[in-house]
Amino acid sequence: MFRFTVLYGHPKDPAEFERYYREIHMPLVGKIKGLQGVATTKFEPGPNGEQPPYYRMAALFASDQEKFNAIMATPEGRAAGADLPNFATGGVTILYGDEELVVPVS
Repeated sequence: MFRFTVLYGHPKDPAEFERYYREIHMPLVGKIKGLQGVATTKFEPGPNGEQPPYYRMAALFASDQEKFNAIMATPEGRAAGADLPNFATGGVTILYGDEELVVPVS
């Protein structure tokens, strides 16, 4: 399975980031047809209270990179990608690659 990961840096205004992310950005992502899944994580302080290096993460899944690229080339995919500068004031880091389950979950 192909995984496209967006790591969000710490925003200037976390409350506004969260409002925009939930009310505007994620509904745009929800309109992208063909994704096999979307997962998000809001990071918490580490065990010693230290700030995590990233504020939030989103992962989008497709069967393979070719399929993902085709999905993101649609008007809906382009709209979601173009929306990032509207709220990601802490910057973004993009990672992608093939994901494999290493340890089976029982």
